[in-house]
Amino acid sequence: MTSIAIVGAGPQLGLAIARTFGTQGFDVALISRNRDNLDDLVDTLSAEGITAGAFPADVLDRDTLTQALKNAATQFGGIDVLEYSPLGTFGSVVLTTPAESDPSDVQHEIEFQLYGAIAATKAVLPAMREAGTGTLLYTTGAGSLDPVPVVGNVNAAAAALRNWAINLHKELAGTGIQVAHIGLDATIGAPTFYGQSRATADQISPIYWDLHTTHRDQAERIFRG
Repeated sequence: MTSIAIVGAGPQLGLAIARTFGTQGFDVALISRNRDNLDDLVDTLSAEGITAGAFPADVLDRDTLTQALKNAATQFGGIDVLEYSPLGTFGSVVLTTPAESDPSDVQHEIEFQLYGAIAATKAVLPAMREAGTGTLLYTTGAGSLDPVPVVGNVNAAAAALRNWAINLHKELAGTGIQVAHIGLDATIGAPTFYGQSRATADQISPIYWDLHTTHRDQAERIFRG
């Protein structure tokens, strides 16, 4: 049986990715901070005939995140695909421009986006190396590609994650492990100050399946709506 772990699973993109893989026979491990929200997602997927499990963890708590992924691997017999796309809670993230940013403003976002991704990767990569196959997918917003001053600290961390993911793709080339960055230059459901086009999660999620199955040589895919 194959499985996908979605770190930062929510009711929009995370659920859509879960459905995309789940309908292809994948078991789905859902990871985020809120157990109640995860249980709702598991119930939704279970009603659709998709096997899913909830594994609560905060990406800022790297030991707990690592353990959640290990628990998911134990329950589902391994993790074949890792997708990393956590979002900060709206209204709780401090946004700063580049000129206004203190090191601590950027550090928090680096911890959340880059360091969390590194911790999640280290939890699943050894088994993928041993198997000679696997897929690692990392999602950021448009700011990793074309930064906007009002969210300078968030954009800096997203760009760091993008750089790291593409570099990891180069490092693991030829090992059977696919690594790719997905940049979303669109907003899901509602407009933002970026002036992006709107998109639905169902329009975006097939990208992840394509990178896992068909275009395993690609290090990056940009969705522009």
